[in-house]
Amino acid sequence: MPTTEQNAPIDVPRGLKGVIVTDTSIGDVRGLQGFYHYREYSAVELAESRGFEDVWHLMFHGALPDAAERAAFTARTAALRHLPADVADALPAIARASALSGPLAGLRTALSLTGASAGFRPLYDLTPDRRRADALAACAVVPTLLTALHRLAQGLEPVEPRHDLPYAANYLYMLTGEEPEPVRARAVERYLISTVDHGFNASTFTARVIASTGADLAACLVGAIGALSGPLHGGAPSRALDTLDAIGTPDRIDGWLREHIGAGERIMGFGHPVYRTEDPRSRMLKGIAQSFGGDLVDFAVRVEERAEALLAELKPGRELHINVEFFAGVVMELCGLPREMFTPTFAAARVVGWSANILEQAEDSKIIRPSARYVGPPPPVPVPAA
Repeated sequence: MPTTEQNAPIDVPRGLKGVIVTDTSIGDVRGLQGFYHYREYSAVELAESRGFEDVWHLMFHGALPDAAERAAFTARTAALRHLPADVADALPAIARASALSGPLAGLRTALSLTGASAGFRPLYDLTPDRRRADALAACAVVPTLLTALHRLAQGLEPVEPRHDLPYAANYLYMLTGEEPEPVRARAVERYLISTVDHGFNASTFTARVIASTGADLAACLVGAIGALSGPLHGGAPSRALDTLDAIGTPDRIDGWLREHIGAGERIMGFGHPVYRTEDPRSRMLKGIAQSFGGDLVDFAVRVEERAEALLAELKPGRELHINVEFFAGVVMELCGLPREMFTPTFAAARVVGWSANILEQAEDSKIIRPSARYVGPPPPVPVPAA
């Protein structure tokens, strides 16, 4: 039960669900309507009609670019993709140390080192232009760090970024060493755009809390990455595919789902803490998956249909739909991304949304400092003698 400065109690829900903590002009999620937006635009419509750089520009500058602005912004961010020499030299050791934990764990260390190498200073001490320059540099280098860490862990040499490829295509190129087919690059780009921002989720809120202290931009992003790594946040796309693997064949769908739903277990890829309708991102990604077609897609669609039917039967009155992770995993699998790179790919997009929120938070000098309800033994108790 947090308190005001006058010590008057204020009842709030667990997890701060529904609590308004600040004003923002970046975007919002309207869970009851099944809609979310970046600035004034539908996020799904942006994913269907614009490129990643356009949306990045929108998040940082508040407006979609015209042709000249797009060319300048794309050239500027592409030039920032290369790693500082001291960071590149340290990556093999970071990759070895994080071999069991994966690229996202390595990214925390590598991005922190990148910020230190670049001389990132506390946001509190910087002008808005300098903050934005740091944010551009951090966002541009994240795909390079992620793909280099992944390749080094596989015993492969990192692939240098290309300036002539857009953000998503360059990401796939650095991951595989081959220029991706346009249809796959565009599918991944649409996924990346759809996950740039999504309201005050756990990682975004974490980034803003750290930003409110005036810390440097890398510190804010490292905290956000830590929050994203949790299975209940960004760690679910590969687990949704693991569910499909566990079911195995169409004849096992109903039995497997009944067993796990009846046991009260969570079915990865279903349900969302905000949406009470179909997740608009999942609808778009399902369409992308179906444009590829194949056995995996047909099987995923069948599991979705039976899961929703059985959830309605076994959990009446509790409406549950697939969330973004369910078909995100299918799309990334079809585009050739290894499962250990699913959540890192999420981070390669969300870093732009985190940074936009950090820049906005940095304009407010008030530190975020809530209270907690103490439920321990009544104080004060005399301290016993040693």
